[in-house]
Amino acid sequence: MSTSKTEPGLSAEYVRYRGGLRRRRLLVLAIQVALVVLVLALWEWLPRAHLVNPLLTSYPSALWPTFVDLLVNGHLLAHTGATMVEALVGFVLSMAIGIGVASALWWSETVYRVLDPFLVVANAMPKIALVPIFYIWLGPRSSIYGIAIAIAVFSTIIMIYAGFRGIDPNKIKLARTFGASRRQVLAKVVLPGSVPTLIAALKMTAGLVLVGVVVGEFQSADAGLGYLIVNGSQMFKMNVVMTSVTLLAVLSCLIYLAVHFIEKALARRYV
Repeated sequence: MSTSKTEPGLSAEYVRYRGGLRRRRLLVLAIQVALVVLVLALWEWLPRAHLVNPLLTSYPSALWPTFVDLLVNGHLLAHTGATMVEALVGFVLSMAIGIGVASALWWSETVYRVLDPFLVVANAMPKIALVPIFYIWLGPRSSIYGIAIAIAVFSTIIMIYAGFRGIDPNKIKLARTFGASRRQVLAKVVLPGSVPTLIAALKMTAGLVLVGVVVGEFQSADAGLGYLIVNGSQMFKMNVVMTSVTLLAVLSCLIYLAVHFIEKALARRYV
């Protein structure tokens, strides 16, 4: 069988296969970039053609001066940093609570039977209705963390617990046959076997927490991108509003990249 001149030891078929994967990745990236460019072009053209009201949408070309102005006066770093810190804290706490409660549900069938209906009802409840209550209970700053966790944590618990229950029971029986305790089964079998579910929970929780943070900032914050959006809309500064929304999109992309790198690291070790 022939081998590649550039990569000795690899078959020509395998080299072509890797080349095909590389080309597909580049094609996907090119399509993604083209979609972003198309959206920005339509956003710029439609208001200038007066097909939509430019007073309501602004232009992409008008966002850069607003971005620079916010950066120069220090508002950009302050508000973006506040949202990032709130999202990071809410994400870590939601994942920690989610894994802890899901582990307790797996550990005890009685605990699961007691808490399951409450978790389902809490997950279905519209969390935005809790924002005024959290504001009164926790104050303007802590209520942001509270609503972010409330929006994310119940779905996280349910998803992680479903992953725990999906572990092959034969693996658990084998571990117990070799004398593993329940704690060892959880640490050595259930958690490593649930890595795909945990990765999915990371992605879902990151998005839900960011939604919760922005909702909380709408209600009570004096800093953050949600505050900028509310403040800009009240004064009809659509450039500030659209710049803040764009920054939220960039922040979401950064969160996606971070979770993607975590996924790759965990996949190499456990999957």
